[in-house]
Amino acid sequence: MNEPDLTPERIRTSCKLLRGELSAVQSYEMAIKRHPALAAALDLARISNDHRRSARLLTSMVREMGGDPAIGAGAWGVFANSIQTPTTFLGAASTVASLKQGEEQGRNDYEDALDDETTSESFKALIRSDLLTSIEDHITCLDTLLNEVA
Repeated sequence: MNEPDLTPERIRTSCKLLRGELSAVQSYEMAIKRHPALAAALDLARISNDHRRSARLLTSMVREMGGDPAIGAGAWGVFANSIQTPTTFLGAASTVASLKQGEEQGRNDYEDALDDETTSESFKALIRSDLLTSIEDHITCLDTLLNEVA
């Protein structure tokens, strides 16, 4: 019996995760611009670079599967847009808390991909060994920052 071609579902999952990573980069860049004097700006820049690297990995995976990589924002888009709105003012603690919420959403998205039976075993291995590990590190870092700016 032939197995179904799961490529379209795998591309959709990868693109969803890619949109989240792209939005995370945008969110961190806006947070750094909004609060350049924040002592944690270097930590935020490091996390942004981690998301940029993850986005490159996911872009490569989508292309290898024959798909067109996502170029727009995902679950983080609302936060990224609120940061950009001139009438919106978020203090440093609120900004860090919002970034942490985004990381938690990203963790949930990666965990959903791990639970999805259409996700390939090689992609699950990458999520476990790299992508999810980075997210967990980001959450720990943001928890520390929250204690510092509160």
